[in-house]
Amino acid sequence: MLLVDDQELVRSGLRRILRRKDGFVIVGECADGSEVPGAVAEHTPDVVLMDLRMKKVDGIRATRDLRSAAQPPPVLVLTTFDDDDLLSGSLRAGAAGFILKDSPAEDLIRAVRTVAEGGACLDPAVTGRVLATYRTVAPSSDGDRNRLTELTARELDVLALIGRGHSNSEIGRELGISGVTVKSHVGHIFLKLDLRDRAAAIVYAFDHGIVSPGDTGPAV
Repeated sequence: MLLVDDQELVRSGLRRILRRKDGFVIVGECADGSEVPGAVAEHTPDVVLMDLRMKKVDGIRATRDLRSAAQPPPVLVLTTFDDDDLLSGSLRAGAAGFILKDSPAEDLIRAVRTVAEGGACLDPAVTGRVLATYRTVAPSSDGDRNRLTELTARELDVLALIGRGHSNSEIGRELGISGVTVKSHVGHIFLKLDLRDRAAAIVYAFDHGIVSPGDTGPAV
């Protein structure tokens, strides 16, 4: 993974939590968002742990810039700021989720693993408000409720689990299907509902009552 935070003390703390013996390998560190594209090109991390507020290039812009990469890694935003606009902005920029810095270490570890595996993770402490802010400014590309009728029963199950923050591997275990089958269902969902990414799928699931804020968070 790549750590991006302008405070060495924070990065040092993350290194102590995300240890090699637990399966984490920190391939690089950045003190500013301006350093991220070069570091990603050099190290090809599986996931980027991104701070939001940095002096030159903030985490939102850095996340957005990564989308132009050939195979951009998923971004998990880690911030002390309980700021709805900042966090919803990170989702619009393409982040796979966010978690607050005062979360327990176990939650951080779980969140990193979920995002690295292709899942989405939204901190339940602020999810409801952030999604409300996201919906007021995000482009409406998810169509109307009638599109839900285009989904098969299994695709609807998968969408509900995406909305709860499950990764593809967790969805596969929950439904008793292979990872290849999960990826196929996810692709069909995105196509049928005209969704651009997993964050948009989560918002769609909330908007249409498939999940509620209390359902969010990585699977246990």
